[in-house]
Amino acid sequence: MNLSVVPVEKPAEMNFILGHAHFIKTVDDIHEAIVQTNPAMKFGIAFCEASGPCLARSSGNDGALMSLAQKNAMAIAAGHTFIVFMQGGFPVNILNTIKNVTEVCRIHCATANPTEVIIAETDLGRAVLGVVDGERTKAVETDADVKVRREFLRKIGYKL
Repeated sequence: MNLSVVPVEKPAEMNFILGHAHFIKTVDDIHEAIVQTNPAMKFGIAFCEASGPCLARSSGNDGALMSLAQKNAMAIAAGHTFIVFMQGGFPVNILNTIKNVTEVCRIHCATANPTEVIIAETDLGRAVLGVVDGERTKAVETDADVKVRREFLRKIGYKL
């Protein structure tokens, strides 16, 4: 077995979701779930097929985001992995909907942070072992940090 690290390539502030599913219709079902939940969100999805032609299947409503998803899916190239890039919304807006898609098995991360995907490769194929999502924790928040956090959440509309 070989281990490797694949960085997710994306613009610095762009959010994405990386997960694992089990069926060829995943890309279509995730597409429908996003549109039904947040029709204004721009997105691109790619899904790494794990049998047959083993293609990176893709969908979305934004060509650039679809290309970004395809590029990252091919770099990860682990069977049954999917990646969704988005603009005009946050993972929190669609995450529960995606989790409830019948064939979705696991969400590895939902973030805008710099991310590395830890890959195991055997003679059979590749698998995602986990992700490194952002930087190492540096300290426990202070009262001032709590105030900044809460003000930020109000500013972006998540708290009153």
